[in-house]
Amino acid sequence: MELKENERIDDLEYNNLKIIQNKKGFCFGMDSVLISDFARDIKNNSIGVDLGTGTGIISILLASKTKLSKIIGIEIQEDVADMAKRSVELNNLQDKINILNINIKEILNNKLEILKKESFDFIVTNPPYKKLETGKINENKYKYISRHEITATLEDFIEVSKYLLKDKGAIYMIHRPDRLVDILTIMRKYKLEPKKIRFVHSMENQEPSLVLIKAIKNANPFLRIEKPLIIYKENGKYTDEIYKIYDKEKK
Repeated sequence: MELKENERIDDLEYNNLKIIQNKKGFCFGMDSVLISDFARDIKNNSIGVDLGTGTGIISILLASKTKLSKIIGIEIQEDVADMAKRSVELNNLQDKINILNINIKEILNNKLEILKKESFDFIVTNPPYKKLETGKINENKYKYISRHEITATLEDFIEVSKYLLKDKGAIYMIHRPDRLVDILTIMRKYKLEPKKIRFVHSMENQEPSLVLIKAIKNANPFLRIEKPLIIYKENGKYTDEIYKIYDKEKK
């Protein structure tokens, strides 16, 4: 496959999967791997949407880790969406993954035929973590759009999820712990009841750096806090669970 300027092919080190990334753009991190593992309990033959898919990493991993039927990745940046499409082709996953180059807010406004209301079993999303006008502004437009709520807010992601999900459909999200109150408040506003939360810590004695959240549309209130996910041992090596998530042998 011919690559464009500044692009490279990275080995995902899982099931022979590969992904195209632009070294000057926003490259995937561990959060994408963690959310794809967190969402592994989706039912067989499910149809879902990956809101803000970026390079398509979450969709590609889920298509390999689960028995989903179809997942549609939504990405606003045209060249990033193009990379995602080519990564799907690189992995021969065209029958399971469809990439759309649109703003997620268009889903509510344009009533797209492929994204009908209340027609999906699950949503997975790794949205921008930072509110607009907060945090350090990155001059690289790709990274800025990926990290800040420029084109869509947290509420937009949750409102669109409510629109797309069937009754009792699930949303899986990874975000920052400092936004947790916002996330839970907005989810309940749109009838997405938080059911499971798991905090992610770099090391056991440190504060959490990420939070994984599963919510169910129109479910009854009952929230389970799972045991923390620790990434590194004191010696700096991955914990056993991280090795398992990456499907690697312990070192």
